Amino acid sequence: MKLNYRVSENLEFEIEGEGQKQIFKELATVQEIFGESCCGACKSSDLRFVVRNVEDNDYYELRCNKCGSVLSYGQHKKGGTLFPKRKDENNNWLDNRGWYKYSPKK
Repeated sequence: MKLNYRVSENLEFEIEGEGQKQIFKELATVQEIFGESCCGACKSSDLRFVVRNVEDNDYYELRCNKCGSVLSYGQHKKGGTLFPKRKDENNNWLDNRGWYKYSPKK
């Protein structure tokens, strides 16, 4: 089975799977990672994907071009897949669905 899924005007995926359950899983993954349509802080739809490399570690983010807020993505230890970070270290939900504005510690 194949499915074409348009996330936005500029982003479309072709999802392929053996059956409905596999297509469902693949679609859920695409929606979780690429389905964010607006900034959780200011609601702007002017977003861009960013990969930063710090000390040989890649950091995946979705950044708002309007207010500068960021949604960070974590990396699963197995499988090499990503997930949006919407909870803190204590498993509490973050404000703005995980979107935050970086402020360096003084």
